[in-house]
Amino acid sequence: MSEEKLTREELIKKAEKPGRDAMILHPYYRGKVQVTAKCVVRNMDDFAIWYTPGVAKPCLAIKEDPLAVFEHTNKGNFVAVVSDGTRVLGLGDIGPEAALPVMEGKALLFKYLGGVDAFPICVDTKDPDELIDFVLKLQPSFGGVNLEDISQPKCFYILDELRKRAHIPIWHDDQQGTAAVTVAGLINAVKLVNKKLSEIKIAMVGAGAANIRIAHQLFLAGVKPENIIMVDSKGTLHTEREDAEILATKYKEKWELAQITNPQKIRGGIPEAMKDADVLIALSKPGPGVIEPEWIKLMAKDPIVFTCANPVPEIYPWDAKAAGAKIVATGRSDFPNQVNNSLGFPGIFRGALDVRAKTITDEMCLAAAQELAKVAEDNGLREDYIIPTMEEWEVFPREAVAVALKAIEQGVARVKRTREELMKMAEDTIRNARETVQLLMREKLIPPAPKTE
Repeated sequence: MSEEKLTREELIKKAEKPGRDAMILHPYYRGKVQVTAKCVVRNMDDFAIWYTPGVAKPCLAIKEDPLAVFEHTNKGNFVAVVSDGTRVLGLGDIGPEAALPVMEGKALLFKYLGGVDAFPICVDTKDPDELIDFVLKLQPSFGGVNLEDISQPKCFYILDELRKRAHIPIWHDDQQGTAAVTVAGLINAVKLVNKKLSEIKIAMVGAGAANIRIAHQLFLAGVKPENIIMVDSKGTLHTEREDAEILATKYKEKWELAQITNPQKIRGGIPEAMKDADVLIALSKPGPGVIEPEWIKLMAKDPIVFTCANPVPEIYPWDAKAAGAKIVATGRSDFPNQVNNSLGFPGIFRGALDVRAKTITDEMCLAAAQELAKVAEDNGLREDYIIPTMEEWEVFPREAVAVALKAIEQGVARVKRTREELMKMAEDTIRNARETVQLLMREKLIPPAPKTE
């Protein structure tokens, strides 16, 4: 039965099914990732090569030339997924142990979509400086670090400090990943409604890590700061708010945006920000009911609605469409137009790792967004297809190449490779990761999943 023929109650039940299935399959597999070998073990004699005494030779080679670690080990494909569990999905501060299922899921996506060997690491500290010190100490073993589900405002400080001090890419997916994928979707959405990034007015609901970084990526993509109105839990953001002094001293990222957005100093809350807006970008708290259908009716002609709270969007897409939204996107894979980080970080890290990048710049993120948008455009844009899906595996090598070439252009790559070399590397690595999983499933080394409802 198509979604159009389902009742609202049936649609809600369908939307809740992944959570019910998760409670069956997570304990069945006791996790989602494991460590397995990538070298041959022909017989027990091979351990003399892979371990002692043979391993001493590559150890000494690395001592002489530290960069030789990329040749003799898997460092160049290792990524640490690090979280303190203080802002997990839409669940809040649930602690490091409770965050582990999310970090394992992230590691699985890294491997299957990007061929990246990622390790979930949940850290028992809420102190930002301790977390910074911990991540810096990981650098000898990892080619990059993905920060995940860390509360604001400390997440900004942690990312900024690590980007200054680390010599490997440090990435906060809730900021940079969300921004790259959102910009990709918006690039195509405005094309479908015959509008321009430089002219659209945007209401941004939520002033957390995601929307703050999205705003900066939008500026880089051509959106004018004065055309944005941002809303947090206390109302629209502007320089004359009663809590302006608190913003300026404790939430400097918000304060910076308050100074360059909403020049008319429009007061109020979400409906006031949405009035006459071309676009709504909401990353606030899980819905439904955070965004009311009546507020969408206040927007400009052919409104674009991105409601991307997890695990439930601020308004269900069918309610947004009924209220007049022309294009609707959410963060969920079971609805059309999934604007989700999983389309970004596997390919972005693949590209950064393949040139041994020292960092991931904002321009590398924009290059990823533009390539994502181009993949969807090449396949034919529609109102329910503004961004590729995870099933379109060519997305990830194409994205990787765009990121790698931008890294080379900006001088942050340790090695230079041609477009053709990069494409082959990315395709081979990602294909190997996928085929390995399929092989393990065929051989029942990964047991078949039990039936769910």
